[in-house]
Amino acid sequence: MHQEVKPPESPPEASADGVVWLRPEYQGRHGELVTLADGARLVGVSKFAISNWQKRHANFPRLVLLTGSLHKRTKWVVATELVDFARLQRARKPRTGRKSPQRPGAQIAAEKAAHYEEVVRTLTEREKRQAQALARTRAAKRAAGERLAGARARLTAEIDTVARLGAQKDHRATTTEKEHRP
Repeated sequence: MHQEVKPPESPPEASADGVVWLRPEYQGRHGELVTLADGARLVGVSKFAISNWQKRHANFPRLVLLTGSLHKRTKWVVATELVDFARLQRARKPRTGRKSPQRPGAQIAAEKAAHYEEVVRTLTEREKRQAQALARTRAAKRAAGERLAGARARLTAEIDTVARLGAQKDHRATTTEKEHRP
């Protein structure tokens, strides 16, 4: 399962090549070292878990060796130290798949009931405000309709009056012409 990856030899002048020994006591003991990525496979966790452990825990195994360019470092640790650390982590926190303890079902149901009671109360208030607004709108529409009917009646009366006056004027003009003819 674990594939041995041999770190490069690094004489003191090789640090320019990107090899940095942080714990020189392990020089020449390459078989005891593992990269963090290989260490993740060794202990059965993801590379992200290893990265999180390294950031969050002061007792994470100290790095032994850094290889590669400054922008992409490969980090090496002592394999046995990493395995021991992983065992401690798993013993401390059994994996349950839940991030927090589950609340009792009755508590969850009570919280949901309280939430939906508040939703119903809010919607009832909104419905009441909207019903009042609708009543005001209908009353305003009714009043505007009555005013429209009155305005139309006055307009019709005005048109009828103008039409009658125009008809009378035409009748008088015709009658006056007949009287002046010899």
